[in-house]
Amino acid sequence: MEDLRTTVEQAFEERKLLKKKAVREAVEETIALLDVGQLRVAEKQGSVWIVHEWIKKAILLYFSLRNLEKMELGPFEFYDKIPLKRNYDQLGVRVVPPGVARFGSFLAPGVVLMPGYVNIGAYVDSGTMIDTHANVGSCAQIGKRVHLAGAVRIGGVLEPPQSRPVIVEDDVFVGSAVSIMEGVMVREEAVLGAGVKLTASTKIIDVTGTKPVVYRGEVPPRAVVIPGSYRREFPAGTYYVPCALIIGRRTQSTEKKVSLNKVLREFNVPV
Repeated sequence: MEDLRTTVEQAFEERKLLKKKAVREAVEETIALLDVGQLRVAEKQGSVWIVHEWIKKAILLYFSLRNLEKMELGPFEFYDKIPLKRNYDQLGVRVVPPGVARFGSFLAPGVVLMPGYVNIGAYVDSGTMIDTHANVGSCAQIGKRVHLAGAVRIGGVLEPPQSRPVIVEDDVFVGSAVSIMEGVMVREEAVLGAGVKLTASTKIIDVTGTKPVVYRGEVPPRAVVIPGSYRREFPAGTYYVPCALIIGRRTQSTEKKVSLNKVLREFNVPV
C-alpha cells in the first residue's frame, strides 16, 4: 500500500508521470481495491475517523485517465468515463432496476440498492438499505444497518482531497428527503426526521435541556433530530433561518430496526 500511496501522490503533483504505464496501473489498482472494499477513503480508528487523502487523489487521477465511452444495458444507453459495478449475485448485494453503483464504490454483502445511485469512492456497509431515489455521493461512508429512506441525498466530498467525506455511522435511520452535505458526520443510532437539511454550517440545536446546546458538522449518537428554524436579524429585517433540532435521544433499549414514526411518537412529534 505504501508503494501505491507514494506513486499516486507523486503523480498527483506531477501529472506527466501518468504517461508511465506503471503509474497508470497503480491508479487503476487503487480504484480496484476500493471497489472490493480492501481500501476505503476514510476509516474509524477508535472514535476518530481518519481520511486517506491519497485515495481521493487516486480517484481524481482515475477520472483523468478514463475516456468517455458508450455503455449499453438492454434498452438503456450511457455515455461516461467510469464503468458500473457488476456481479451483484456474487457480491451478495440486491439491486433493483434501475439502481446504479459506479465501479470504485463498495457495497457490502446484504446491502439493498433500490432505484438509487452510489458514486465512486463510497463505502456502504452490510445490511444497509438505500431506498428509492436516494443518492450516496462520492467518498461517503455509510455504516452497517443504516436506512437511507426515499429521496435522501448524501453529498459527495471529493475535493479538496484532505476534506472529510459525509459519514453516517452504524444503525442510523435517515428519513425521507433528508440532505447531508459538506462532510457532516452522523453518529451511531441517530434518527433524522424527514426533511432535515445538514451542511457544515447548519446549526444543530439540542433543545432537550433548559438551555440550547449548539453543534455544527456532527450529530451526536442516538440523537433524534427534526427540521427547525430560528430567528435572525438582517439589515433588511428579521427572517427565519433553517436549522436542525435535537428533541431527544434513543434509549439503549430502543430497537435499532425501528420505523421513524415509532421513534417520533415517543417524543410526541408528528413528522
